[in-house]
Amino acid sequence: MAEPSIKLYDLAGADPDLRFSPPCWRIKMTLAHKGIPFETVPWRFTDKDVIAFSGQGRVPVLVCGGREVHESWDIARYLDETYPDKPVMGDAAARAAARFVKAWVETVVQPVIRPLVLEDIYDCIHEKDKDYFLESRTKAMGGPIEQWCPDRLAARAAVDAALKPLAETLSDVTYLGGNEPNFSDYIVFSVLQWARVVMREPVVPTEGDGPIAAWFGHLLEAHGGFAAQSPTVRGK
Repeated sequence: MAEPSIKLYDLAGADPDLRFSPPCWRIKMTLAHKGIPFETVPWRFTDKDVIAFSGQGRVPVLVCGGREVHESWDIARYLDETYPDKPVMGDAAARAAARFVKAWVETVVQPVIRPLVLEDIYDCIHEKDKDYFLESRTKAMGGPIEQWCPDRLAARAAVDAALKPLAETLSDVTYLGGNEPNFSDYIVFSVLQWARVVMREPVVPTEGDGPIAAWFGHLLEAHGGFAAQSPTVRGK
């Protein structure tokens, strides 16, 4: 079998198979959606030199045919242009909707999940990353690790409130993309998969009953169960 022609640098924990970056999950689900074979390279927060060729210091970084693309939005557009079968962004209206969903996730959903997951991320990352992570997140969160999530019940309530528009939307449709998932689905899925992979206890409504749990379950099992097979801290 030919070697994959696409290489994706993907954030990993101490266990190189533990992959939890939301932007990376957007791209892995896009590649799985398109049925494109790819190889992932485990990358850690302090491996800046490994992706220095990209001119920046974050993943995902995709290498395809000698070309480098970074930033999840740009990678998804590149994949749609290069591999037009099974597009994830679709027409201009779908791209505009995805841009809105991206802004909503990054400014509303991810910030309310972040306090609940940061300590679990700290526990599962490689030892060489811990000082960097602690320093950078202490600065971002405005205090030491003990203050990152002072009230977990309130934080969980904030997550439920932030996800209410998603639940209401999914009560009428199977996917944000309609009958099939698209990039809007993968953007939201990626941040909930982030929590699923790293957390010792579930704190987002992705298990049990309800429209979000049903939608999340469909996406876990999509593309041959690609996302469901990814290791998690809880081991399932």
